Amino acid sequence: MKKIYLSNYKGVILAGGKGTRLYPVTKAIPKPLLPVKGKPIINYLVDLFLSFGIRDIALLINKSFKEDFDWWEKRYYPENKIKFGEETEPLGTFGGLWYLKKWLSGNYFFLSNGDELKKINLVRMSEFHQKMVRQAHHKIKPIATVALVQVPNPKDYGVAICKQGLVQKFLEKPRRPPSKYINAGLYLFSPEIFNYPAWQAWHTRPKFLMVEKDIFPKLAKEGKLAGFKFQGKWLDCGNWNRYAETLRKWR
Repeated sequence: MKKIYLSNYKGVILAGGKGTRLYPVTKAIPKPLLPVKGKPIINYLVDLFLSFGIRDIALLINKSFKEDFDWWEKRYYPENKIKFGEETEPLGTFGGLWYLKKWLSGNYFFLSNGDELKKINLVRMSEFHQKMVRQAHHKIKPIATVALVQVPNPKDYGVAICKQGLVQKFLEKPRRPPSKYINAGLYLFSPEIFNYPAWQAWHTRPKFLMVEKDIFPKLAKEGKLAGFKFQGKWLDCGNWNRYAETLRKWR
């Protein structure tokens, strides 16, 4: 069977966080470069994009770690020419895209956290997004899709409430979760995301923005955020306990 590739899509990985929950190690090593089964966490995310034909890949990094990532690229991906967006100050999980907006302009693109490992079919996620757009009524169409994964401990995360494929809202660490599906830290955006009027001022200068707090609540309220539930593997490396669990479980 012929594989379907997403060669016209782009991929961005968030790798600029301070990794404070993994101090003191992350004062010397960026969290995405910590090893899992003999290679850096971020390699698994780059390889995920590459496996679906996505060759245009960018990393948003902290400028102070530029030498570390230069070394990483030369060692693991010398022929892929990965693009770097360098943040001089914290800009959240969406604000750093300001440095890539021209590069991303007119393209569908995936955005992933850099401290999670995930096995997910990106083609199916893309097909789901396009299906939701086609089925949308009038001019209200999803311009973003968030990947949702089922976990045994949803009360430790943001739990998604969905209706007919659209995300209504997220409940942050609810005591009694109505669902086991949480935000998997992987998003697919339509090109229209940069024309969204709620953050037009962001076009002229970088601004701290969180996709979870500043972007998705507005999109969900307007019926423009879809939720793709997948059954693949997902592990969070965000703190010492979860990192240790990843080292035990990842295959």
